[in-house]
Amino acid sequence: MATPTETRQRAILKRLDRFSRFTDSSIGIPFTRFQIGAEAIIGLLPVVGDMAGLVLSGYVLVEAQRAGASKEVKLRMLRNMGIDFVGGLLPVVGDAFDAIYKANTRNTRLLKNHLEAELSVEPPPPPFPWKTLIGLSVLFAVITGGVVLMF
Repeated sequence: MATPTETRQRAILKRLDRFSRFTDSSIGIPFTRFQIGAEAIIGLLPVVGDMAGLVLSGYVLVEAQRAGASKEVKLRMLRNMGIDFVGGLLPVVGDAFDAIYKANTRNTRLLKNHLEAELSVEPPPPPFPWKTLIGLSVLFAVITGGVVLMF
């Protein structure tokens, strides 16, 4: 049975998968297998489009924070966001770079891998309840002794 944390994390990943698909690969280019997303289209607007793309990418980082991602994962996400932003600023080549790099998909995959690794680690089994065993044994001994003395 899934814990509330696991259920919340899975819901976050589901939202991020949809978001990443929309921003990075929702529009197929005719006669090719290549797909671009809304972020690549927005990025066609010089500077303003790249700033909007950076803001959109921030959503993945916010969700990673909510999901409990480690500092290392969030720093890697910030690095991907920075590469995407700076690469997108390059004249002409930047728009193609935006379409290819797909920072939101990369960051969603980073978070997914982190959470799956975290979920696959089974917590240690609870310690054996020695005190309970001894206490019950003494109680049953007292009860058994009392019953034997009564007969």
